Amino acid sequence: MPIDATLPYDDNNIFARILRDEIPSQRVYEDDWAVAFHDIMPQATTHILVIPRGAYVSWDDFSARASAQEIAGFVRAVGHVAREQGLVASGYRLLANTGRHSGQEVPHLHVHLFGGQPLGPMLAR
Repeated sequence: MPIDATLPYDDNNIFARILRDEIPSQRVYEDDWAVAFHDIMPQATTHILVIPRGAYVSWDDFSARASAQEIAGFVRAVGHVAREQGLVASGYRLLANTGRHSGQEVPHLHVHLFGGQPLGPMLAR
């Protein structure tokens, strides 16, 4: 069920539990600012989720409340993962859903990193 981006952060969401190592994940990167892991239901040849370590519901929440250091660290982590996964030369897509209309399902900011194949149009026509 999609969430409303204005809802408070839920400490028991699946990504918070992954950050606490309560749920296993196939991690490909982690640092002080972010954790990246393979999506369990991939929608492309490469489908990695990148999440900040901080408790942020959405991109809007993150951009309003995170420190400049957290924002820079998270953005750099996304770029690092794309380079490390060999996606830069062929191209990749980033997607961050925010709120009900976008279909956001987990109330923790996450960026989908898609690549490894032609991805087609961004939205269905």
